[in-house]
Amino acid sequence: MELKFARTDIEAKPKKAELEKMEQTVEKEGSVIFYFDKDNSHKDLLELQDYFEAKGQSFYMSEVKFGLADNDYMYQVHIIK
Repeated sequence: MELKFARTDIEAKPKKAELEKMEQTVEKEGSVIFYFDKDNSHKDLLELQDYFEAKGQSFYMSEVKFGLADNDYMYQVHIIK
């Protein structure tokens, strides 16, 4: 599973998300919201959901529109320990 964080600039390439670092952040913070790029496959995001739910954590995912075009969106993932 290769996930990419949401772009911070329309011209920039999305940065890769590392599962270990995400897991450490969730452990440290307890509740974290991550934003993922639209280039991620829905299948990979569902695998991420299965991973965190198997650890007994809550996982909420939604699409966030930020423009008028159909392809102006990102995925918002909220993980709660």
